[in-house]
Amino acid sequence: MLHHRIKKIFTLLILSSSFFLPQLALAASGVETVTVMNHQPVDLTNTGLGYFALILFVLAYLLVMAEEFTNLRKSKPVMIAAGIIWGCIGWYYTQHGMSELAEKAVRHDLLEYAELMLFLLVAMTYVNTMEERKVFDALRSWLIRKGFSFRQLFWLTGILAFFISPMADNMTTALLMCAVVLAVGGKNARFISLSCINIVIAANAGGAYSPFGDITTLMVWQKGRVEFWEFFALFVPSLINFLIPATIMHFAVPTEKPHAHNDHVHMRRGAKRIIFLFLCTIITAVSFHNFLGLPPVIGMLTGMGYLQFLGYYLKRTHNKHHKAATHLTEKGHIASSVPFDIYSKVARAEWDTLFFFYGVVLCVGGLGFLGYLSLFSNLVYTSLGATNANIAVGILSSVVDNIPVMFAVLSMNPHMPVGQWLLVTLTAGVGGSLLSIGSAAGVALMGQTKGKYTFFSHLKWTPVIALGYIGSIMVHMWINSRYF
Repeated sequence: MLHHRIKKIFTLLILSSSFFLPQLALAASGVETVTVMNHQPVDLTNTGLGYFALILFVLAYLLVMAEEFTNLRKSKPVMIAAGIIWGCIGWYYTQHGMSELAEKAVRHDLLEYAELMLFLLVAMTYVNTMEERKVFDALRSWLIRKGFSFRQLFWLTGILAFFISPMADNMTTALLMCAVVLAVGGKNARFISLSCINIVIAANAGGAYSPFGDITTLMVWQKGRVEFWEFFALFVPSLINFLIPATIMHFAVPTEKPHAHNDHVHMRRGAKRIIFLFLCTIITAVSFHNFLGLPPVIGMLTGMGYLQFLGYYLKRTHNKHHKAATHLTEKGHIASSVPFDIYSKVARAEWDTLFFFYGVVLCVGGLGFLGYLSLFSNLVYTSLGATNANIAVGILSSVVDNIPVMFAVLSMNPHMPVGQWLLVTLTAGVGGSLLSIGSAAGVALMGQTKGKYTFFSHLKWTPVIALGYIGSIMVHMWINSRYF
């Protein structure tokens, strides 16, 4: 116990010194921080440094795209590329006596990442907590027990994916619905393949009309390009994006009825209260942003406090309420179930995704500081026009992850009305459905189904999915014309 207390005190001393030592060093040296106001960023797009940074980013992203074959986590190459790119920028600006510009720029990108990372960390913690409390398992067992036909399950899993993904992320939603499909599909590969395609489309479409449904929508909201309630103007276009291909694929789904299972899963203690607190957290985040003018992440972190207090209560009252849940071990001794631990849920967050996001933000921010985003903005948004450019963004996101694509658009910050920002939010979200590799949901399901849902089985239906993509754009331009 004494050892742990000494360790805690030593840790606190180190943390405290990290705040005060830099200031003491500056005071001792008598050096004052001077900001040179007349310095401006230098356009380095046509220099060796600029070409090197661009090539490095492309190479890093090729490794990201090859993750399925190399088993190299996607965060690793972009994190290294981010460090090297900003290292080169820092070296150049230091050599020219403008180091404060590079420092200010990288701090700006780091702050943007920190806000989004903490926001996502809270959301992931809630999702992991609901998973541990068996909320999703209970939903899955209910669907399996009901004995629906293949066609009914095709629509049920799609509709549930469409409505769950606005609150949970599209990958978690897709994995949950895919587990249902695999449990009832058995050896019927055709049903599993078609249902997985439908789930990917539905999860991506559902995430497009909510600030919480996808990282890209969250980025657009936190940047203030679209207000919270304006996102829901994309509900009908997103629904069209899901319904058109689902209606056509419906006729290819087998008509037979699978064997019903009788397994019944009970949610663990506190599950319903956690769902309620998650809704309260969302309300808090929206209220902080809309009514108090504060970043939504402050509301989300406050919501994390709600969960921590509930976790404390569940842990303190664990033995009292779980005597009936004890079970015999192999030796015959009685052992109680593991009590609730909030930090184990934090540890299970998708850290690879969070660090990948760091690498992307810093890489794209570095390329923007070098001048490439301004160059790209002039080439695309000026020459093609906002509508065509935003449609192209969606097509690009079917090949390249939509996170760097959307961050690049936000960094370019083209002058567009709200209707165009809603359009690029829609296309970046649903464009990933055109190919199985275009979204995290598609990539995750390819791994989960082990060959029953593949790149080529999805590609076969790409023309049909493209009809939904075109239809959603047309509907948006029609019913949301007031935003243009």
